[in-house]
Amino acid sequence: EEGAPGRRGDRDRGEEGPAERGPGAAFHMFVLMEDLLDKLKLLSYEEEALRRHNMRPLSRHYFALPTNPGEQFFMFCTLAAWLITKAGRPFEQPQEYDDPNAVISNVLSELRSF
Repeated sequence: EEGAPGRRGDRDRGEEGPAERGPGAAFHMFVLMEDLLDKLKLLSYEEEALRRHNMRPLSRHYFALPTNPGEQFFMFCTLAAWLITKAGRPFEQPQEYDDPNAVISNVLSELRSF
């Protein structure tokens, strides 16, 4: 039966369940977050981005675990705006209560223009 989950048809389409990806797949997001944090530290994000907005430094797993989606989204937008500005493009810092769809649209539009 090709329509049943976990059958050959699913694997042919590139859809893998956790068992097919290996035992470490569940922890891959934590590794990615630690790499992201290392790169942000190399760019001095604590001094340049966080102090300006009076924000706390990120934990090793800040974006890997969904704890407070609103706060995490605002932190993501703040960091995205800072990185775009750091790359030499003027970008207005999003405000906490801006429309999330508009903010993401602006970030993606700016990134596409790179």
